[in-house]
Amino acid sequence: MDLVPGSDRIAAILSSDPVAGRIRWAPAKSIWIGAMTLAALILCPVFVTPGAVAVFLLACAVTLCAGHSVGMHRRLIHNSFECPRWLEYAGVYLGVLVGMAGPIGMIRLHDFRDWAQRQPACHDFFAHRAGFWRDGWRQLHCELALSSPPTFRLEPRIANDRFYHLLERTWMWQQLPWAILFFAIGGMPWLVWGICARVSVCVTGHWLVGHFAHLEGEQSWIVEGACVQGFDIRVAGLVSMGESWHNNHHAYPGSAKLGLEPGQIDLGWMLIGLLERRGLAWNVVLPGDLPHRTALKRVAADAMPLREASRRLARG
Repeated sequence: MDLVPGSDRIAAILSSDPVAGRIRWAPAKSIWIGAMTLAALILCPVFVTPGAVAVFLLACAVTLCAGHSVGMHRRLIHNSFECPRWLEYAGVYLGVLVGMAGPIGMIRLHDFRDWAQRQPACHDFFAHRAGFWRDGWRQLHCELALSSPPTFRLEPRIANDRFYHLLERTWMWQQLPWAILFFAIGGMPWLVWGICARVSVCVTGHWLVGHFAHLEGEQSWIVEGACVQGFDIRVAGLVSMGESWHNNHHAYPGSAKLGLEPGQIDLGWMLIGLLERRGLAWNVVLPGDLPHRTALKRVAADAMPLREASRRLARG
């Protein structure tokens, strides 16, 4: 299987098995998202105001785009561009505020999933093959313990970073200062919509995109030999900040640009472009900058050949 950016954190040996494992309830994770969702469902109709909804929409946009998509996913996990350390910290902090996990936990979950999906076979947990409601329960409330996992090693710049370890220990508590601020400014409506509704919607939405993006949708590329393929979910392109162009991401994991085909809106890429023009992002990686992958095949009926597509996507 071709090597892809980020895979050097995973050291697999012959006994490493992406199939055998046990799904178990994750109490902290389950209680966290369960409490946020329950509070949102009960309290949002009671404390709805135009200002609270505006805070919800703005906070979702900032934490999902600048935080999860750009800071956490494209910068920290895939190293698809470089930026000042203070800006990386700010992006990762905003990504933590989405409410899914700390930075080290996010890297671990992401890399194990991607490693498993690139194998000839993997556990149903990694492939979202359990059915809609069962997969939702598993992904939002459980964890998979592999019987023979590969070794996970963080690069030293992250492993030795005190700020990232602080966020890892306190990622749930990072909501508290914002909860206090929202309550002080807008009372219960801002608190409920700015924290509970935002966290529950963003975390559940992340699962929904991941569920469908590994099962069905548009496809321009396949990775031969991989048991799980990615699909582009057009309806979620805007609200996911470009993350739903997942077929493109499976094809070019290290690319800072996810919306590669005409008409694919990618707000995360737009933000990176703005940072680059301001001198705050450099060494931005695009598909044409990545090593050739022999397993990657272009499959769209009207698609241009892979070599020509990669060349055009270099700065497209």
